[in-house]
Amino acid sequence: MARHRSKARNKQRSTNRRTQLVGLTAALAATAGTIGLTASVGEASTASTGLSPSQADALTAARVERRDLGSRDATRIDLSLADARAYQERAARGTMRARGALALSAAKAKSARIVAAKAKADAAAKAAAIAKATALAKAKAAAPKVVLPTTGYHLTARFNQAGGRWAHNHTGLDFAAAYGTPVRSVMAGEVIQADFEGAYGRQVKVRHADGTVTSYSHMAEFDVAVGDNVTAGTQVGAIGLTGNTTGAHVHFEVLPDGNTPVNPDPWLRQHGVTP
Repeated sequence: MARHRSKARNKQRSTNRRTQLVGLTAALAATAGTIGLTASVGEASTASTGLSPSQADALTAARVERRDLGSRDATRIDLSLADARAYQERAARGTMRARGALALSAAKAKSARIVAAKAKADAAAKAAAIAKATALAKAKAAAPKVVLPTTGYHLTARFNQAGGRWAHNHTGLDFAAAYGTPVRSVMAGEVIQADFEGAYGRQVKVRHADGTVTSYSHMAEFDVAVGDNVTAGTQVGAIGLTGNTTGAHVHFEVLPDGNTPVNPDPWLRQHGVTP
């Protein structure tokens, strides 16, 4: 009898242990998410798992708590992602603003360089123009006011000289020189004639600022044309033999009124040169 009771107690203990082990295993599995129990399982779930009502309630509470925890974790993840996106957007806007500022700064610097280069070029051009004008003024000031009509010459006939070589008394000075020697304008003026003129041959006439006209005849060539402006010493032609002449020379005349010749000798002396 005593042995029978002992066996019954041992069997009961074994059954209780198995029940506790099953309940503990189920609770652990629910906590780890390995079993899918619902709140509506009720007594059927309790019977199938061998859980007591208190264990089933604990399992349901653990499951609800786990679900809420997962929901909170998901919400935190969503918020973290939203924060990250907002940060990225702010960073992108900051980058765009920085790039815009850099582009604006570069454009301003380029514009400043262009303005500086133009100002430098304008200043250089102005300085060059001033230098050129100064050089011209110096050259003009240094240039002779009056020169003789040629060089390397000797006089072969003077004003009012009589002779069978002329229809009337001589109307100018004859400067004889080697054929081709340059003939020069004695003063600044404007060329009013460059043509072949009968007995005078190739003839150039220059009208000066005071209205006086000087004439150069018997030349071999023309080096100016009507309308040209010349200075004292500008070549107008070359010593030749054209027209009525017996030797290479230039016949030089001075016509104060443009028509009537006067003695070139005193006129040249009055202007600072001696023939």
